[in-house]
Amino acid sequence: QKTHLKSICLQYLLLNSHCFCLLKNEMGLIIFFLCAYVPKTEADRCKWEEVLQDLQTIKTSKDIDVSLYTANADEDVKCQELVMRCFFLETEVIFQECRIKNCSKTQDVWNIWKNGNDSFKKNKLASTKSEKCKECEEYEEKNFTEFVQNFEKVIQRDCK
Repeated sequence: QKTHLKSICLQYLLLNSHCFCLLKNEMGLIIFFLCAYVPKTEADRCKWEEVLQDLQTIKTSKDIDVSLYTANADEDVKCQELVMRCFFLETEVIFQECRIKNCSKTQDVWNIWKNGNDSFKKNKLASTKSEKCKECEEYEEKNFTEFVQNFEKVIQRDCK
Protein backbone atom coordinates (compact mmCIF):
# COMPACT_ATOMS: atom_id res chain seq x y z
CA GLN A 1 0.00 0.00 0.00
CA LYS A 2 2.75 2.48 0.94
CA THR A 3 4.88 1.39 -2.03
CA HIS A 4 1.90 1.89 -4.35
CA LEU A 5 1.34 5.37 -2.96
CA LYS A 6 5.01 6.26 -3.40
CA SER A 7 4.79 5.05 -7.00
CA ILE A 8 1.79 7.31 -7.64
CA CYS A 9 3.67 10.23 -6.08
CA LEU A 10 6.68 9.64 -8.30
CA GLN A 11 4.56 9.26 -11.45
CA TYR A 12 2.64 12.43 -10.68
CA LEU A 13 5.82 14.39 -10.09
CA LEU A 14 7.37 13.09 -13.29
CA LEU A 15 4.28 13.98 -15.32
CA ASN A 16 4.30 17.49 -13.89
CA SER A 17 7.86 18.62 -14.47
CA HIS A 18 7.19 21.92 -12.74
CA CYS A 19 6.72 21.04 -9.08
CA PHE A 20 4.79 24.20 -8.27
CA CYS A 21 2.09 23.49 -10.85
CA LEU A 22 1.23 20.54 -8.63
CA LEU A 23 -0.09 22.97 -6.02
CA LYS A 24 -2.45 24.68 -8.48
CA ASN A 25 -5.17 22.04 -8.47
CA GLU A 26 -7.00 20.01 -5.86
CA MET A 27 -5.62 16.62 -6.94
CA GLY A 28 -2.10 18.03 -6.90
CA LEU A 29 -2.55 19.24 -3.33
CA ILE A 30 -3.94 15.89 -2.21
CA ILE A 31 -1.03 13.98 -3.75
CA PHE A 32 1.47 16.48 -2.36
CA PHE A 33 0.17 16.01 1.20
CA LEU A 34 0.00 12.23 0.86
CA CYS A 35 3.59 12.13 -0.39
CA ALA A 36 4.72 14.27 2.51
CA TYR A 37 2.81 12.11 5.01
CA VAL A 38 3.91 8.60 3.90
CA PRO A 39 7.61 8.79 4.88
CA LYS A 40 6.72 10.23 8.30
CA THR A 41 4.31 7.36 8.95
CA GLU A 42 6.97 4.77 8.18
CA ALA A 43 9.58 6.46 10.34
CA ASP A 44 7.26 6.86 13.35
CA ARG A 45 6.15 3.25 13.38
CA CYS A 46 7.90 0.78 15.62
CA LYS A 47 9.20 -2.25 13.74
CA TRP A 48 7.94 -4.53 16.53
CA GLU A 49 4.37 -3.16 16.56
CA GLU A 50 2.80 -6.31 15.08
CA VAL A 51 4.69 -8.48 17.55
CA LEU A 52 3.46 -6.36 20.45
CA GLN A 53 -0.14 -6.74 19.25
CA ASP A 54 0.20 -10.51 19.01
CA LEU A 55 1.77 -10.64 22.48
CA GLN A 56 -1.31 -8.85 23.79
CA THR A 57 -3.42 -11.57 22.19
CA ILE A 58 -1.53 -14.57 23.56
CA LYS A 59 -0.71 -13.33 27.05
CA THR A 60 -4.12 -14.36 28.42
CA SER A 61 -3.91 -17.85 26.96
CA LYS A 62 -4.72 -20.52 29.52
CA ASP A 63 -3.45 -23.41 27.39
CA ILE A 64 0.19 -22.33 27.13
CA ASP A 65 2.13 -23.71 30.06
CA VAL A 66 5.87 -23.64 29.44
CA SER A 67 9.00 -22.49 31.23
CA LEU A 68 11.19 -20.28 29.05
CA TYR A 69 14.57 -18.62 29.26
CA THR A 70 13.53 -15.05 30.01
CA ALA A 71 15.87 -12.14 29.47
CA ASN A 72 15.64 -9.24 31.86
CA ALA A 73 13.84 -6.16 30.56
CA ASP A 74 16.57 -3.95 32.00
CA GLU A 75 19.53 -5.56 30.23
CA ASP A 76 22.31 -3.31 28.95
CA VAL A 77 21.31 -1.44 25.77
CA LYS A 78 24.35 -2.97 24.04
CA CYS A 79 22.72 -6.36 24.51
CA GLN A 80 19.34 -5.34 23.06
CA GLU A 81 19.68 -7.32 19.83
CA LEU A 82 20.77 -10.49 21.62
CA VAL A 83 17.93 -10.09 24.11
CA MET A 84 15.41 -9.74 21.26
CA ARG A 85 16.85 -12.78 19.50
CA CYS A 86 16.52 -14.75 22.72
CA PHE A 87 12.85 -13.85 23.03
CA PHE A 88 12.21 -14.90 19.44
CA LEU A 89 14.07 -18.17 19.91
CA GLU A 90 11.92 -18.92 22.93
CA THR A 91 8.83 -17.99 20.91
CA GLU A 92 9.72 -20.88 18.63
CA VAL A 93 9.64 -23.14 21.71
CA ILE A 94 6.15 -21.83 22.51
CA PHE A 95 5.08 -22.48 18.93
CA GLN A 96 6.33 -26.09 19.02
CA GLU A 97 4.57 -26.64 22.34
CA CYS A 98 1.36 -25.17 20.94
CA ARG A 99 1.51 -27.44 17.91
CA ILE A 100 1.85 -30.48 20.15
CA LYS A 101 -0.96 -29.41 22.51
CA ASN A 102 -3.10 -27.82 19.79
CA CYS A 103 -3.28 -24.44 21.58
CA SER A 104 -5.94 -21.93 20.66
CA LYS A 105 -3.27 -19.23 20.06
CA THR A 106 -0.95 -21.24 17.80
CA GLN A 107 -1.41 -18.89 14.84
CA ASP A 108 -0.69 -15.81 16.97
CA VAL A 109 2.49 -17.40 18.33
CA TRP A 110 3.53 -18.27 14.77
CA ASN A 111 2.92 -14.63 13.74
CA ILE A 112 5.20 -13.39 16.51
CA TRP A 113 7.98 -15.73 15.49
CA LYS A 114 7.58 -14.99 11.77
CA ASN A 115 7.42 -11.19 12.18
CA GLY A 116 10.47 -11.26 14.42
CA ASN A 117 12.47 -13.35 12.01
CA ASP A 118 11.42 -11.19 9.06
CA SER A 119 12.47 -8.07 10.91
CA PHE A 120 15.88 -9.51 11.78
CA LYS A 121 16.42 -10.54 8.15
CA LYS A 122 15.31 -7.17 6.74
CA ASN A 123 17.47 -5.14 9.07
CA LYS A 124 20.50 -7.42 8.89
CA LEU A 125 21.10 -6.88 12.56
CA ALA A 126 24.62 -7.70 13.56
CA SER A 127 25.84 -6.26 16.81
CA THR A 128 29.07 -7.29 18.36
CA LYS A 129 28.56 -9.24 21.53
CA SER A 130 29.53 -7.34 24.62
CA GLU A 131 31.22 -9.27 27.41
CA LYS A 132 28.26 -8.24 29.59
CA CYS A 133 25.70 -9.92 27.32
CA LYS A 134 24.40 -13.34 28.26
CA GLU A 135 23.56 -16.25 26.05
CA CYS A 136 19.87 -17.11 26.00
CA GLU A 137 20.37 -20.25 28.10
CA GLU A 138 22.09 -18.21 30.83
CA TYR A 139 18.84 -16.45 31.73
CA GLU A 140 16.54 -17.80 34.40
CA GLU A 141 13.64 -19.95 33.27
CA LYS A 142 10.33 -18.28 34.00
CA ASN A 143 6.71 -19.14 33.41
CA PHE A 144 4.84 -18.03 30.29
CA THR A 145 3.19 -15.01 31.94
CA GLU A 146 6.49 -13.56 33.17
CA PHE A 147 8.09 -14.28 29.81
CA VAL A 148 5.42 -12.30 27.94
CA GLN A 149 5.58 -9.41 30.42
CA ASN A 150 9.35 -9.10 29.99
CA PHE A 151 9.08 -9.48 26.22
CA GLU A 152 6.57 -6.61 26.11
CA LYS A 153 8.79 -4.41 28.28
CA VAL A 154 11.80 -5.03 26.04
CA ILE A 155 9.83 -4.19 22.91
CA GLN A 156 8.35 -1.06 24.46
CA ARG A 157 11.83 0.06 25.50
CA ASP A 158 13.09 -0.54 21.98
CA CYS A 159 10.18 1.40 20.46
CA LYS A 160 10.70 4.58 22.47
